Amino acid sequence: MIRRNKTTVDVFILLGITDIWELRVILFVLFLLICVASLVGNLGMIALIRLDSRLHTPMYFFLCHLSLVDLGNSSAVAPKMLVSFFEERKAISLPGCAAQMYFCGVCIITECYLLAAMAYDRYVAICKPLLYVATMSQKVCIQLAVGSYIVAAVNGIVLVSSVFSLHFCGPNVINHFFCDILPLLKLSCSSTTVNEHVLFIMATFIALGTLVFIVVSYGYILTAVLKICSSEGRHKAFSTYASHLSSVTVFYGTMIFMYVRPSYSYSLAQEKVVSVVYILVIPMLNPLIYSLRNTEVKEALKRHLEKVLVSFRNQTGKEVP
Repeated sequence: MIRRNKTTVDVFILLGITDIWELRVILFVLFLLICVASLVGNLGMIALIRLDSRLHTPMYFFLCHLSLVDLGNSSAVAPKMLVSFFEERKAISLPGCAAQMYFCGVCIITECYLLAAMAYDRYVAICKPLLYVATMSQKVCIQLAVGSYIVAAVNGIVLVSSVFSLHFCGPNVINHFFCDILPLLKLSCSSTTVNEHVLFIMATFIALGTLVFIVVSYGYILTAVLKICSSEGRHKAFSTYASHLSSVTVFYGTMIFMYVRPSYSYSLAQEKVVSVVYILVIPMLNPLIYSLRNTEVKEALKRHLEKVLVSFRNQTGKEVP
């Protein structure tokens, strides 16, 4: 604490998920495994897309950036969270708290716009196949990706400025495992009514706006897919359709439950559980969803594994089963 006109908080204390030592050990091991799986899955997806020329298409371009954003989202919170399981005083500085909130917010907002871009890509590919190459050119894809990052960065600044323009004079204990918006608003000595309205409108515009765009796009896609005469063609179209729809359902379900709801229904226990889902679980699930339910990714993975095995056999002179 430092003394000015009022006592101002310059350090926050994170309570974490639980105080029970045995449960902390179990959760540490579980979350560590999830983080490792997320790291391997997302880095593997990025490497596979970069290495395999058959995956150099707009859809996989966006999927590569989705994996990058998922890595950023979990990396902004997971290291501090894992270390805090064994810390007595789980302190985080005011600038550290703002940085954590900013990078986490930017990654989540970017993911919203990337999922919308992926929905638009599938809409053009299935509903307007003759215009696909011209509409989804490399230049357009880069503009959509860069635009997603820029819009998210600007919104992140608005989000963090709205929260940290408030005065924090104590208490400084955050009942959470990272610096999230709602627990911090609870600690402010200032009136948070305007800030809550701004954040609610921003979250509603970003989450529901992009979700409506995705739902409309996939409504057109579903109509077009059902008109395909060939069962093989329908199966191929549904393959990417189902993968993206699964990812969208999990992601937006947690986001809407978390931020697009009245403040009186807010529950710290519920928020911790949901935060674990979108901070740790979703970044781990996305590579699995897009690899296990996508024939092109599975074939690309098989090709590169075969290359690795052949290379290993040539170097060692041993037969590889």
